[in-house]
Amino acid sequence: MQPLPIEIVMLALGMVLLLLQLFLQSVSSAMEMGGAYKAGPRDEARVLRGVFAGRADRAFRNLLETFPIFAALALALVVTGRNGGLGALGAEAWVAARVLYVPLYLIQIPFARSLAWFVSIFALVAMLVRLFQ
Repeated sequence: MQPLPIEIVMLALGMVLLLLQLFLQSVSSAMEMGGAYKAGPRDEARVLRGVFAGRADRAFRNLLETFPIFAALALALVVTGRNGGLGALGAEAWVAARVLYVPLYLIQIPFARSLAWFVSIFALVAMLVRLFQ
């Protein structure tokens, strides 16, 4: 059996991160808004006012903005046989930056969260460059 390409391993880790952030966002918002509201139809819109729940929600939504791009690039690299090299490095950097992004956002370290975000964007660009090499 051949080992999985690094891009696929990173995609799997990215999915784990997505599920963990979904859980963090869901639990923190349920603790703030109450289980009855979260279990109901949510016809009345409520805004998260707590710092932690708000940051967990925004961090999760931020992940959702780039995850589809990452997934498409990881799959495209493997399907086209262009995996490895700069593409694999980009995939690893994207996952590492996105993992770091969460605690940096939650504990509010000035500029560090933005740096992690920029690294994740540059990682996507690296993957895209490798796709067209």
